[in-house]
Amino acid sequence: MTDGGGTGRSEGRVRMSVELPLWRALTGYRLVTLCYALVLFVPAYHEYAHPLGAALYMGVLTLWTLVTWNRVSSAERCTRRFLVADLAVALSGILLTGVLDTRFRIEDGAATLPSVWTAGAVLGCAIKGGWRWAAGAATLVALANAVEREGLPRDTLHDVLLVWVASIAIGYVVEVARVSERTLARALRIEAANRERERLARDIHDSVLQVLAMVQRRGAALGGEAAELGRMAGEQEIALRTLVAGGLVPPRRSQGSSGARPADGPAEPPPAPAARAPEGPCDLRALLAPYAGPAVTFAAPGTPVLLESAAAAELAAAVGAALDNVERHAGEDARAWILVEDEPGQVIVSVRDDGPGIPEGRLADAEREGRMGVALSIRGRLRDLGGTAELVSVPGQGTEVELTVPRVQRKSEV
Repeated sequence: MTDGGGTGRSEGRVRMSVELPLWRALTGYRLVTLCYALVLFVPAYHEYAHPLGAALYMGVLTLWTLVTWNRVSSAERCTRRFLVADLAVALSGILLTGVLDTRFRIEDGAATLPSVWTAGAVLGCAIKGGWRWAAGAATLVALANAVEREGLPRDTLHDVLLVWVASIAIGYVVEVARVSERTLARALRIEAANRERERLARDIHDSVLQVLAMVQRRGAALGGEAAELGRMAGEQEIALRTLVAGGLVPPRRSQGSSGARPADGPAEPPPAPAARAPEGPCDLRALLAPYAGPAVTFAAPGTPVLLESAAAAELAAAVGAALDNVERHAGEDARAWILVEDEPGQVIVSVRDDGPGIPEGRLADAEREGRMGVALSIRGRLRDLGGTAELVSVPGQGTEVELTVPRVQRKSEV
């Protein structure tokens, strides 16, 4: 909180939602209690020992409250200097009561000149500075009442303790709420950073890592200088996977990400569907059809399967990542099938292969090694779309990945 409230300047720029109603309530409280103090004063005007002096103070109190009514509407306006002046007005009113009022009225329990208006000054300290400021302000009010009453009768002691406990409680609640708000803000920032890091990691997996892996395989097959180039590409792939797994991701390239290539695709990965998806709804079939080939069978409804372009592009990229896994791990003779199901509330795309399947625990091991094709390029994409990615693999019978995307996309809250 700024102005000495016990928190950093950067945190003071963000105010929690619960604080604004408290300031508004304090603004109303000051106005209402001013009216109450005037109602008590006017009928008893002639009973004061020095009525003109008492009237002068009530005029100052009224003018101060009206002129400064908006100073307690927010934490930024309610500065420490203002709180000191506001508390001084309240304390001077209590002490002047002992001079301007008669001893009979004071001993009979008559209200002080500011009456319950004084509590507003203490509550302002509580909301602004927390329970410590509240305790200090309430203690000064108690001492002023003890001087004015020449002691603390039971009724006065009861009122003073009520203000003291209430202000400290409110100050403590405000401090706890501020800590909770800062914790929530940090958590939201971390979540947003993690989502961006996962998105960048997906782009790296779908482009740079696949190119390096391809160079390594082709170089080893060609031999000679190409083999050395392939070895260097393999080393760079391992280093980059380590960076991705550790959360140290280089900046995204301006030309966008690259998608996974089909099992029988060209030597270099084609541009990602996201890079060439049109604006507005698009036909998912048009993005998935290029993956069909001798080793990949594509089946879709005869009518367009419309999805928002961004969702369709991400879904197509996830399908590409699944097919890339088929090429890498199912063997050269493996076949794959893509099936698109267009349902009223969602679109389901299944990618199945007849390879050897995935051994139990292999996905967890791959994620620990930094090979995050399933974790990021598939499941991460679907999670960001509000969908799901289910993977079923039976050793010796192949693997099936079922991707489900709702038609109404759920927006991430960051």
